[in-house]
Amino acid sequence: MAIEVAIIGGTGVYDPRLFSDLRDELLENEYGTTSVKIGLYKGKEIAFLNRHGAGHSVPPHLVNYRANIKALKDLGVQRIFATAAVGSLKQEFPPGAFVLVDQFLDFTKQRESTFFTGGEKGVIHIDMTEPYCPHLREIIAQAASRKGIEIAKGGVYVCTEGPRFETPAEIRMYRSLGGDLVGMTSVPEVVLAREAEICYATIAMVTNFAAGISPTPLTHTEVLETMAQNASKLQTLLLEVMDNLPQERNCSCGRAISDLGSL
Repeated sequence: MAIEVAIIGGTGVYDPRLFSDLRDELLENEYGTTSVKIGLYKGKEIAFLNRHGAGHSVPPHLVNYRANIKALKDLGVQRIFATAAVGSLKQEFPPGAFVLVDQFLDFTKQRESTFFTGGEKGVIHIDMTEPYCPHLREIIAQAASRKGIEIAKGGVYVCTEGPRFETPAEIRMYRSLGGDLVGMTSVPEVVLAREAEICYATIAMVTNFAAGISPTPLTHTEVLETMAQNASKLQTLLLEVMDNLPQERNCSCGRAISDLGSL
């Protein structure tokens, strides 16, 4: 039986008590090896992928995004719910806020961002008008409303290379370009998911104000503490989504490259 739903996250998101019949699988493909946890939730198999590995041991610029997305594609995944800790560029998104990302600005530098690098697979110029699945975003927004969880229905995610935090000058530039949030993982993950014709949505949790906005120097401890404080709310939201996920996909994500090639 295909595993149609996956959650990508990290510390504070995954809780083994949410699943039964939990198992670990190592999945190999032409891009590398990916560790995935698979469990049952109300009779449905769900895959969970920790993008940073056990103990947060893989920095964002070294995550093997292609191996991860291809592994989920091989499992039969059609929908990915990604979670991300982000810094805020605007006062209206304070620490603890949830945002449904709808656009991104890519400032990564050295990441493999496509499956189609020429040769037998050719080259694909994929449309990114709606990089984050509008159908999944609406499902998440409705679930949040039912649970009384406040969530912003749009935001521009600025993806930086990391692993360092940004300078105040960079943050001023990102704000001037229209950025709302800053993080280090959404790209190329969202691009690869679209190439794989998988619906993809990101629930961003604001953990801090960005450099130059925050009154104190940034620390990774601050990020982890805010994640821990909001973990139960995020889990509640994800489970509400799982409980009300329609059988059919009502979007164009599954046909993203149908006229261009195949993965």
